[in-house]
Amino acid sequence: MAANLATYAKKNRIQFFLFNFTDLFGVQRAKLVPTSAVADMQKSGAGFAGFASWLDMTPAHPDMMVMPDASSVIQLPWKPELAWVAGNPWLNDAPVAQAPRNVLLAVAREAASDNHVLMTGVEPEFHLIDADGTDISDPRDTQEKPCYDQLALMRRYEVIAEICRHMEALGWGPYQNDHEDANGQFEINWDYSEAVTTADRAVFFKFMVKEVAARHGFRATFMPKPFAHLTGNGCHAHISLWSRTGKKNHFADKKDELGLSRTCHHFIGGLMKHAPALAALGNPTVNSYKRINAPTTTSGATWSPNAISYGGNNRTHMIRIPEAARIELRLAEVA
Repeated sequence: MAANLATYAKKNRIQFFLFNFTDLFGVQRAKLVPTSAVADMQKSGAGFAGFASWLDMTPAHPDMMVMPDASSVIQLPWKPELAWVAGNPWLNDAPVAQAPRNVLLAVAREAASDNHVLMTGVEPEFHLIDADGTDISDPRDTQEKPCYDQLALMRRYEVIAEICRHMEALGWGPYQNDHEDANGQFEINWDYSEAVTTADRAVFFKFMVKEVAARHGFRATFMPKPFAHLTGNGCHAHISLWSRTGKKNHFADKKDELGLSRTCHHFIGGLMKHAPALAALGNPTVNSYKRINAPTTTSGATWSPNAISYGGNNRTHMIRIPEAARIELRLAEVA
């Protein structure tokens, strides 16, 4: 875990840093900072015009300063002279309240004050499409039910394997790669972690997948519904709540029919009560609502929720209980 970016740069032969932040539509914004300037920039932050991104500001607002979180720094495995670091937007000497990472940090601090740590694992789905974005990249990927298609997976082995190797090098613990339910659609799973770490990895994953796909002559899209007749791209989140020591899962109760504690049932109730508001955040574009409650696709199912509901190990619900002591929220996407 880096504390001083200049020291990190010297040790790892970094030439440039991407000072990154995420806007309200999930778009990644950044400035390229040379190592020669990183010591000063770590103290002062990188200046941005907030109105130029989606953060609900006007052109009259002063500069927004993005302060890098050195603990999040990642050296790009495919471009090792470059490092990426997540940043927290500030304005007028205070955190920008609506900036997504600031919101998550505030929730994490509130949970910590109650002796809780929110643990999450995510499943971001994506399509590999052709360079001009008009169709999937593999014209031979035509099965009506293409999920887990071994031959289709192998035809994109070079892309998927390179991404997975990078994740292994970063220590994320990737454990499976598969062809998903839509033609041209893939998913890579990695180990769960504390929620802020998982969020940083999820946004870096999007960046990495797009970069690697481009290196192979393709484009990658996390768009919720890039093709009307095919299953869309979600980002299912697996959630559990632990003690700060990591020894107790507060969602676990062996006496419960579903293996869930009273705390977990209340957590589910909160998600269901606030689902419309969550949709505004986790499904922020018009295209998002072409995935949710969509017509049946060529595979026979959409695999996206069509109602505010929960149940056992049932993928038609908004909240699935895949096993005791955790839940899966299937509403959001990562586009």
